[in-house]
Amino acid sequence: MMYLEKEVETMTREQLNTLQGERLQALVKRLYEVPYYREKFKEKGVKPGDIKSAEDIKHLPFTTKQDLRDTYPHGMFAVPMEDVVRMHASSGTTGKPVVVGYTKNDINTWGNLMARCMMMAGLSKKDIVQNAYGYGLFTGGLGVHYGAEALGATVVPMSGGNTAKQLMLMQDFGTTALTCTPTYALYMAEEAHAGGVDWEKIKLKVGIFGAEPWSNAMRKELEERWNITAIDIYGLSEVLGPGVACECQCQNGLHINEDHFIVEVIDPETGEPLPDGEKGELVFTSLTKEAFPVVRYRTRDISVLHKEQCQCGRTLVRMERVTGRTDDMLIIRGVNVFPSQVESVLLEFGETEPHYLLVVERKGTMDDLEIWVEVSDSMFSDKVRGLEDLEKRLRSRVLSVLGISAKIKLVEPKSIPRSEGKAKRIVDKRPNS
Repeated sequence: MMYLEKEVETMTREQLNTLQGERLQALVKRLYEVPYYREKFKEKGVKPGDIKSAEDIKHLPFTTKQDLRDTYPHGMFAVPMEDVVRMHASSGTTGKPVVVGYTKNDINTWGNLMARCMMMAGLSKKDIVQNAYGYGLFTGGLGVHYGAEALGATVVPMSGGNTAKQLMLMQDFGTTALTCTPTYALYMAEEAHAGGVDWEKIKLKVGIFGAEPWSNAMRKELEERWNITAIDIYGLSEVLGPGVACECQCQNGLHINEDHFIVEVIDPETGEPLPDGEKGELVFTSLTKEAFPVVRYRTRDISVLHKEQCQCGRTLVRMERVTGRTDDMLIIRGVNVFPSQVESVLLEFGETEPHYLLVVERKGTMDDLEIWVEVSDSMFSDKVRGLEDLEKRLRSRVLSVLGISAKIKLVEPKSIPRSEGKAKRIVDKRPNS
């Protein structure tokens, strides 16, 4: 196994807890000088001297996305603006975006953590990384770019879109690693298989995919179509960007870079911490960020933590892949439904394409869920009886997994819009949705 910083990545839990406690104390002292945080701490009755270990984090207030919007554009920055060398912003579709800042040290830390993640994924300076995440205000593109350069790899800064050129450069440059959203990687594979790609020239061995929830069934699909190892990476702009956590080659959970972040799992309804191994909402505190640190940031992402040592030798806590976000979760007839659950069911069958939409309407007083799913060319041209049989089997399996009934609408190949970024999975037509 390869490590970028073995002494950190294989620390004992006791060593990690000590390091986190020291860094948390220093962070709280620094933030007490920031007017916004000082008021938040006073509301909770907390002073810097009250924080003596990492366990004391439970006494600190939560931070939410609304807090970040209320202090737009940089009311939560913890350094003077002359020390801020970069600003990014979230891709929110309503209202003001969430703005995050970085000092020069923050940029270096970010690049180092991304390099650590890429090495976890099996990359080295010998690799050619085609970066198809969007550049610009979105943190994905530049985060991956700086990480690949810090690793010493060759970067192809392609950004998203222009799929024909992506495939051309992939063949001509001998790209060995692809970074983008999983849905865009799937779309690229679809175009590659349809459009005369010379597969002898495709040298891809690893895909690092993130920025949206995706299932193990989607992983299998990507690995088979590209003949690669598909690695999950996690991050969010408010905490750092990509590089908060990443899978190693064991593909058994994402290692969180705990020397820089404290992670908690809470009950999303009550805000109370949950015991190890229980599923809940991830909460992050950024210990080393200078320009824009966050304390107990509620991500709305749902996951589970595992603290036992990984087969790769790393002791960093592992989070299970995010199954969905509480704000992406649909509540239908009292049942919680995540798109990733539906995706797993659809991909079990092998007779459908991994492109689908969840369409929700209210008919009278009842919510009605209809799942649109593309079928393969061969299936769509098959006899009507075959389609009816598939629809019946899908309907039965969805009921079994989700616990609610749903209509299944089989649609022809390529009829559901493709995305070069995050896929749109839900069309909610209910009033006030």
